[in-house]
Amino acid sequence: MSTVDSDPPVLEAEALTRHYAVSTGFLKPRATVRALEAVSFSLTAGRTLAVVGESGCGKSTLARQVTMLEKPTAGLLRLAGTDVAHADAATRKAMRRTVQMVFQNPFASLNPRKKIGQALEEPLAINTALAAPEREARARAMLARVGLRPEHYARYPHMFSGGQRQRVAIARALMLEPRVVVADEPVSALDVSIQAQVLNLLMDLQEETGVAYVFISHNLAVVELIADEVLVMYLGRVMERAPKAALFAAPRHPYTRALLASTPKVGAARGEAALASAARTALSGELPSPLAPPSGCVFRTRCPHAVAACAEVVPPLVPVGPAHDAACIRLDEIG
Repeated sequence: MSTVDSDPPVLEAEALTRHYAVSTGFLKPRATVRALEAVSFSLTAGRTLAVVGESGCGKSTLARQVTMLEKPTAGLLRLAGTDVAHADAATRKAMRRTVQMVFQNPFASLNPRKKIGQALEEPLAINTALAAPEREARARAMLARVGLRPEHYARYPHMFSGGQRQRVAIARALMLEPRVVVADEPVSALDVSIQAQVLNLLMDLQEETGVAYVFISHNLAVVELIADEVLVMYLGRVMERAPKAALFAAPRHPYTRALLASTPKVGAARGEAALASAARTALSGELPSPLAPPSGCVFRTRCPHAVAACAEVVPPLVPVGPAHDAACIRLDEIG
């Protein structure tokens, strides 16, 4: 894949694949769920890669690979130059501190029995040899960085609003000074009025620390604000991969166009609204079962441009512009 960055990637995936064997019923053969299929990307320090798509497209599975909660079935995953996909247990354990995660629900991601100060100090207690006074000093400093007050250090999670809890979760993720933070729908559970505050905080912290984000979301309005590059996924496969500006200005894959058309825009012109309505009508039906994905192009059963050949050929990602790739055999025809 071509890239506009000259810096070495802090995170790189090559044909990353994850399959699950699942039971289909009593005395029935086990089936295979192809949750991720040959996903490739790279991410440099201080940049944000947004991963978008409908529920079931493989976003959360990708997060589990990047955070090393699971091993991939095939492919490579390099973190700061180390291949963690094939590393031994000791290496993977040592590398886990370089990648942290912010979860979707701030009300479930904090232990209600632990004060905020304890929650922030815990990663340091487990992964470092720092003495208690230094751990406390770092935790208090991190609270200030995320916009919380000193007295919050001794409070319990139930005493905070959702936005404040998510600030604590972000602070905890940054305590070990990771190279990569995976943010899994970090603002979707928050009030709209609070979402912008948390997104601005994430961007400010990225500018200060140079941390790279893998930002998982289904909200393209949020992605347009925070992302540098976008990975569009459908049934475990990458449909399109592009810099944010190129993807929003000139999406090439029919699925990307349908996702963008379904995003509400305040003050849209009448012609734009009509185009959006037509695109929404074109994307019909439900996401196919991952136990029995369509042959050829997995999107063909919902694609308004599908032809017979789409059932025969698995479209490869091909360059369509600078650092811009799409997977469709009819790219030249549909424009």
